[in-house]
Amino acid sequence: MADIILHHFESSPFSEKVRLILGYKNLAWKSVLIPSLMPKPDVVALTGGYRKTPFMQIGADVYCDTALICDVLEHRQPAPALYPEGIKGIARITAQWADTTLFWASMAYNLSPKGVAYMFADAPPEAAKAFAEDRGKMSAGMTRLRSGDAAAAYKSYLRRLANMLESNTFLLGAAPTVADFAAYHPLWYSRVRVPVMAGILDATPGVLAWMDRMAALGHGRMEKFSSAEAIALAATSTPLSVADESFQDEHGIPLGSRVTVAAETFGPETTEGELVAATRMHYTLRRIDERAGTVHVHFPRIGYVLKKAEA
Repeated sequence: MADIILHHFESSPFSEKVRLILGYKNLAWKSVLIPSLMPKPDVVALTGGYRKTPFMQIGADVYCDTALICDVLEHRQPAPALYPEGIKGIARITAQWADTTLFWASMAYNLSPKGVAYMFADAPPEAAKAFAEDRGKMSAGMTRLRSGDAAAAYKSYLRRLANMLESNTFLLGAAPTVADFAAYHPLWYSRVRVPVMAGILDATPGVLAWMDRMAALGHGRMEKFSSAEAIALAATSTPLSVADESFQDEHGIPLGSRVTVAAETFGPETTEGELVAATRMHYTLRRIDERAGTVHVHFPRIGYVLKKAEA
């Protein structure tokens, strides 16, 4: 099978989610480190505009958003399962809550003035300014929690996670599910990336013990790879066929149409291409890049907006 290539950067919380899943499934993967701030020309060559981190590449297929990446990894390596029989629904719903509500509360807390001062303590003043401007553009139009409100919410959510762990080794039972990986990465950011903010975790020792169990899963078998190599690989590969995928039309936009896809909220940058698949779970756009060649860019339906491209 073609290699898994993860485009990420070390401090990205959602990247840590995927890195741990690769470890849990004991998968080999290639690591392409990408910039945390725009411009990202090598990223855009593969995604067509999507710039959130991480994204995953397999040959000439590019998978955006960790929710979709989880599904692809589950299909490739079904065991151990992210969505165990009997608790698939609650695992997915809990993961969606963790990737949104929990994540934004934790990050508003983590990126309070104290947290930002720690992050950029050894950087020139313009680095913090560039970070704020970049993330401000990505979150334009979003309602963001103030740090005090975020701290209160985060404490409540940590107590709820602690309640789930009172009689379980992991959130939903004896083994991790997708819910564990989604809940872990915002807390990992507090504990590992901005440890000056990690004191909030001390009131829930059961959560800290669970975090130790999660971290012990490791990151799988990683090999370094460059963005130039990844783009060259895409250019010499053929995207997977989507001819047999069932079409679910919710927009009145037929296959073959020129469309755009963008995130509903954070990261509003659009990807434009030819709609070649729209299943109950995902969209696929075919696009041609002068460096990457013909690629298929895949997005989950949930959390993304499909529109017909303007003429």
